[in-house]
Amino acid sequence: QVKLVESGGGLVQAGGSLRLSCAASGRAFSSFSMGWFRQAPGKEREFVGWISRNGGKLYSADSVNGRFTCSRDNAKNTVYLQMNSLKPEDTAVYFCAASASGSGVVLATTAAQYNYWGQGTQVTVSS
Repeated sequence: QVKLVESGGGLVQAGGSLRLSCAASGRAFSSFSMGWFRQAPGKEREFVGWISRNGGKLYSADSVNGRFTCSRDNAKNTVYLQMNSLKPEDTAVYFCAASASGSGVVLATTAAQYNYWGQGTQVTVSS
């Protein structure tokens, strides 16, 4: 079992930055690849970014590419989402998730590929 807890959300003006954190406890964190998703009111959950188990591979959705970056610190059992140049359309609840798919090295962009989820943190971007 893996427990994930997100933090770092809040209210920010358009053009600003936030860094989300996701702390993991339980089974070996470094065996999982990690992903970030978001869900805005009335919309489906949307993939945002992915990082492989050792941090050597990254992938971001087109909507955030060049603005959002995933990173991780396996010694701290924590994954991060650095969000820059935020836009009002980035407003959503952000979730981190852990995937055992492909031993943590295969790209996982769909919710079905993830085994564990955090409770989410709200990000609101004002115009």
